[in-house]
Amino acid sequence: MVANGDIVLPERCAVIDSCEHDEKMVVNRTWGPKFYQYRTIQDPASQRLTWYKPPLTVLVVKKVKDASVYSPFVQLVHWLIEEKRMVVFVEASVMDDTYLDQFSNFTTIKDKLMTFRDGKDDLTDKIDFIICMGGDGTLLYASLLFQQSVPPVMAFHLGSLGFLTPFRFDNFQEQVNNVLEGNAALTLRSRLRCIIIRKGELDDNGKNKTERKPSTNLLVLNEVVVDRGPSPYLSNIDLFLDGKHITNVQGDGLIVSTPTGSTAYAVAAGASMIHPSVPAIMVTPICPHSLSFRPIVVPAGVELKISVSPDSRNTSWVSFDGRNRQELLHGDSLRVTTSIYPVPSICAQDQISDWFDSLAECLHWNVRKRQKHLDELTDLTHSSSNDTLDSLEQAELLEKDG
Repeated sequence: MVANGDIVLPERCAVIDSCEHDEKMVVNRTWGPKFYQYRTIQDPASQRLTWYKPPLTVLVVKKVKDASVYSPFVQLVHWLIEEKRMVVFVEASVMDDTYLDQFSNFTTIKDKLMTFRDGKDDLTDKIDFIICMGGDGTLLYASLLFQQSVPPVMAFHLGSLGFLTPFRFDNFQEQVNNVLEGNAALTLRSRLRCIIIRKGELDDNGKNKTERKPSTNLLVLNEVVVDRGPSPYLSNIDLFLDGKHITNVQGDGLIVSTPTGSTAYAVAAGASMIHPSVPAIMVTPICPHSLSFRPIVVPAGVELKISVSPDSRNTSWVSFDGRNRQELLHGDSLRVTTSIYPVPSICAQDQISDWFDSLAECLHWNVRKRQKHLDELTDLTHSSSNDTLDSLEQAELLEKDG
C-alpha cells in the first residue's frame, strides 16, 4: 500500500499533484502588522491518477435486476478481455444469470471471467481498478467490498439518479483507455470508520476486556444512521465529541455522514451540501423535537461517540450505508471516525465540474425561471431624480382632465 499524506491507496496507483504552481497562497496576519503566517491551499483539480504499473485486473460491478444494463455490460466485458487482454472479475451471481446467455458475445468469454462471492472471497490486492455500471448503489457496494484500501473506481451512469456516476457509456472505449493511460482526475471520497462497542466489552480505562475484535467494524461511504426503529417514542441519544458530551438528541434519530453523503439522506433532512474534497463530518438530526437543533459540521479528525441515553424509553437502531441494520442497546456505543482508506473516484472532467454538474442534473440545484429584464418603456430609472410617485399621479390626473 502507498501512503499519501493521511490516506492509504493500493500499490499500483497513487495520487499525484500535477499543478503545484497553481496553489493559492493565503496570508493570515498574526502578532502585529509585520508578522505573517503563511499556508497554502491545494487546488483540488491538481489531484490526478498515475499508475506505478500497468493495470492488469479489473472488477466490473453491474446493477442487478435491470435489463437495460445487460447489453452495455456484455460490450464492456467482451472488449476488456478480447481487446485489452485484462483479467475481469465479476460477482458469482452474474454467471448464474441465464438472461446473459442470449448474448453471443458473452458466451464466447464466459469461461474467461473470474468470479467472487461477497463475504466469502477476499479481493484485497487482487484488483487494480473497478468499473461500476448502474446507479450510485453500485459505487456504495464497491466501497463495501473493500474494507481497507480501494482501487480507483470508474462509474458509468446507467441507473436512475447517478449523482456519483459521472461517465456516459456512449464512447466507453475512449474513456477507459484514458483511465488506463493515467489521464484522469481523482476525487478522494472520505469514508467513516464505524465501530459498535457492546456493553461490558470495555473496562474502566476504555480498554477492551476480551481482546476480541468488535463484532461490527465497518467503513461507510455515505452515512451511518441512528434511528428509533419501530418504537413510537422519541429517540433519546447522547452525542459525544472526543469524549466531551455535546448534546442530547431527541427526535427520530441522527445522521452522521461524509461530505459525499451530505447530498444523500442528510440533504433530505435539511443539511448543507459539502464538496467531497472538504475534510469534514456532517452531523444532522432527523426531525428533532427542537426548533433550534440545526445540522453541524465538525472536523474530520474527531471521534464521535453515540449512545442510548440511560433514561431513554427505548433502544435505537443503526444502519451503515443502508445495510447491516442492528439494534443499539442501553450501554452500547457507536464510535465514528474518519478512515484513512478513502474511495478514489475517477472524474469524467475534474473535481469541481463533476460535482456541480451532478448538483444541476440530479438535484436541480438553484433551478428557476430567469427574471425578465425591465422594458425600457416602464423603466423608471430613466426618470429624473425629482420625479416622485405623487408627480406621476398628478400627471395622470391632468391627462384625464384634458
